[in-house]
Amino acid sequence: MNKTVKPVSQQEALIYTMVTLSAADRKMTDGELMKIGDIVKTLPIFRDFDRNRLVAVAEACGVLLQEDDGLDTVLAVISSSLPQRMYDTAYALAVEVAAADLHVEQEELRFLQILRDALNLDPLTVAAIERGARARYRVA
Repeated sequence: MNKTVKPVSQQEALIYTMVTLSAADRKMTDGELMKIGDIVKTLPIFRDFDRNRLVAVAEACGVLLQEDDGLDTVLAVISSSLPQRMYDTAYALAVEVAAADLHVEQEELRFLQILRDALNLDPLTVAAIERGARARYRVA
């Protein structure tokens, strides 16, 4: 990404990733929103994050997404705010949110493709993350 942006905290960048995936199909489901909340509540990376700021961070992401080239801007914020070793974490969290309502829309799949390309994730890492999510969210 060549776009100049103001970086955010690592936690905010991960939230931007999850919110953007959830908003990709223009409808943020209750399951997706609950999954984002659960992730922020339970994962170690969010241990020092003030959960009361979650809505404000999500709204800030939404404002960026509404701008011209909003998706490119958000992707630039994500990639510039995270160290490369956290790129797979960002992708894994996006996949978790996509799987939360047990139905992944085409727009969400497209965003995942754009995200993995923007973060230059290797295909084996992507496959492992996606396979793990399928196993966790499979229904009988």
